Amino acid sequence: MKYLSMDDRLAKNRFDSDDHNSHIIVDKTACNTCKHRGCTYCCPAERYKWDTMSDKLIFDHVGCLECGNCRLICERLKQGVEGYAWNYPVQGRGIIFREG
Repeated sequence: MKYLSMDDRLAKNRFDSDDHNSHIIVDKTACNTCKHRGCTYCCPAERYKWDTMSDKLIFDHVGCLECGNCRLICERLKQGVEGYAWNYPVQGRGIIFREG
């Protein structure tokens, strides 16, 4: 069985992302104070990554599977703290699954 990277697996799906209006908003600067950084572990699409060299969060909503894991694990997203928001993409946008 051939191992595929996350990017290769995601490439099999079709994404119609809204590049100008992200359906997930996070305050990357405020994320520096997060103690557990659970979003970097719970996202199956690996959209949240912690850059240890610059000690900051790298986030990109493009490629999001819309599973909502980040919304459940991040207290700020869950509570709707200012600078944080999670909504499904507007109708007709987002992911279109081609497998499974």
